[in-house]
Amino acid sequence: MLETLLPILIFAALGLAVIGAWRRVRLWRQGRPSAVPLLKGLAAMPRRYLVDLHHVVGRDKVMSNTHVATAGGFVAAAVLMILVHGLGLGSSGALGGVLGWLLLAASATMFVGSLFVARRRRNPPARLSKGPWMRLPKSLMAFSLSVFAITLPAVGLLPADFGHWLLALLLAAVVVWGLGEMVFGMTWGGPMKHAFAGALHLAFHRRAERFGEGNRSTGLKALDLDDEAAPLGVEKPADFTWNQLLGFDACVQCGRCEAVCPAFAAGQPLNPKKLIQDMVVGLAGGSDANYAGSPYPGKPVGEHHGTPHGPIVAREGKALVDAETLWSCTTCRACVEECPMMIEHVDAIVDMRRHLTLERGQTPNKGAEVLDNLIATDNPGGFDPGARLHWAADLNLPLMADVKQAEVLLWLGDGAFDMRNQRTLRSLVKVLRAAEVEFAVLGNEERDSGDVARRLGDEATFQSLAKRNIATLAQYRFQRIVTCDPHSFHVLGNEYGELGGNYEVRHHSTFIAELYDAGRLAFAPWKGGNVTYHDPCYLGRYNGEYEAPRNVLKALGIEVKEMERSGFRSRCCGGGGGAPITDIPGERRIPDMRMNDVKESGAELVAVGCPQCTVMLEGVVDATAEVRDIAELVADALVARPAAGATHRTAGKTAEEVI
Repeated sequence: MLETLLPILIFAALGLAVIGAWRRVRLWRQGRPSAVPLLKGLAAMPRRYLVDLHHVVGRDKVMSNTHVATAGGFVAAAVLMILVHGLGLGSSGALGGVLGWLLLAASATMFVGSLFVARRRRNPPARLSKGPWMRLPKSLMAFSLSVFAITLPAVGLLPADFGHWLLALLLAAVVVWGLGEMVFGMTWGGPMKHAFAGALHLAFHRRAERFGEGNRSTGLKALDLDDEAAPLGVEKPADFTWNQLLGFDACVQCGRCEAVCPAFAAGQPLNPKKLIQDMVVGLAGGSDANYAGSPYPGKPVGEHHGTPHGPIVAREGKALVDAETLWSCTTCRACVEECPMMIEHVDAIVDMRRHLTLERGQTPNKGAEVLDNLIATDNPGGFDPGARLHWAADLNLPLMADVKQAEVLLWLGDGAFDMRNQRTLRSLVKVLRAAEVEFAVLGNEERDSGDVARRLGDEATFQSLAKRNIATLAQYRFQRIVTCDPHSFHVLGNEYGELGGNYEVRHHSTFIAELYDAGRLAFAPWKGGNVTYHDPCYLGRYNGEYEAPRNVLKALGIEVKEMERSGFRSRCCGGGGGAPITDIPGERRIPDMRMNDVKESGAELVAVGCPQCTVMLEGVVDATAEVRDIAELVADALVARPAAGATHRTAGKTAEEVI
């Protein structure tokens, strides 16, 4: 009986899965066109899955091994099941025996993995979604055990007639259960939907350049402002590109993004996982009533709804998402860094902000004022552009307009208008002069890099600032740009290129490390207390620079006391993405949480490498640690470089004593 039923059940499930796949593809194709190399993407998919995806999944060794067992076992078992039971190769002599034993091994491996999934789901962490996901272990077990059982006769471990017909029917029912969830459910909806969507998402990813050893792609994509037919940002789900919609559908609701989101931890109305699921709701049409994960803080589940061609943010009342959810994001990319399916949350949020800013003019709180300042004065604070060098009146800084060329163009950034960060800039100038670096500044020719305008969704102002800066830089010759602002560093190095400005850009910590390694700097040994280091998001997660700042601190004789969340898991200070400008209230402040991390490390001083981080962390009331930029620490420790035959006494003098 099973020999007759199994091929029918298997191919019926496959047929329904194909129909479901076509339905799903039609949903994705509601999005805007996006050219991708289809065959090249499909060919790259196995490596992207086995290497790039598992590079993220592998951070949790237990779940990584569980995923290998369940997913790998399922893929192998599904293919072998079609061959052995669907096409009848299980009875084809020696080959059938080999295939049968391989199928037993694959289904057994999958069952072992399902036991670990069941263990995980017995007491799931808060970040995991519940609801339909709670039946996943049973479905995995049903599929693996039923496939294992029906294969036993193929290898001679059970008689071919399999006993009583009632037993055969019972086993067939379990097979139907397993096939229903694992094959049919893969394309029609349910927990296994992510397997189908996820595989294609990896193949047709919007940022194919992310994949490969050491590759990064973190710059925002430019809008074509001359294309009158293209929407200015994303108003409705169908305004996303089709492969962005595909990416949303690949979400496994693991909640890793939720667990690291600073806004969610601060009780602001943002949960990256919920946001992606709301986009999925909008993709198919409906409400979020069936969502079984953590809600947006302070907002109950069930009040949001939408359609593919309806607004994501309602002008009045409720739609898919509230505007304050989008404005809570600091664009720190912690969610993207942790996502095992490599979904681009930040891209989606900025795309939706662009519509709110460019089409509706709805940038909250001080957002509109800052954007007006950028348009009128080329800086967000509205300061007199001619005051950019007032802090350096006594330093006699060389101007590019005078020298025309230099080894280094020192990009000041808008810290030049902030009294606190003027101290950092003065320290950096001191370090460059001690290393005898030939440098110059643009002075009043420098404009804001456009970072904050772009993150607030004002692509037009960003492109205007960027193009004018590019035109200015084109007048001069320099080897590299150096800046103490990771936001300017990122925009100049990763986002100006699309507009024609391609430069070699260094963060000041990287450049100082290079100067030290080249023997152009010498330091007195550190005599202070315990020090920790805060990784700026736009230096670390955006650009992968974690070692240079630590190498500089090590050169100073400082042994860094790492915070629990450091490196790629560093907690955001709360200063990125225009968050201090939009200022969405929460239950607590993000910088307060970060300074609590500092306190728990036992450090008396936190070294930083970003003007925004300095301002945010120094603004914490009753902080237990001092905040200082790496440039300040280096400037304080400078000693004269020992020349050939110099005595240790001379080498130990400060730079001021010798110079």
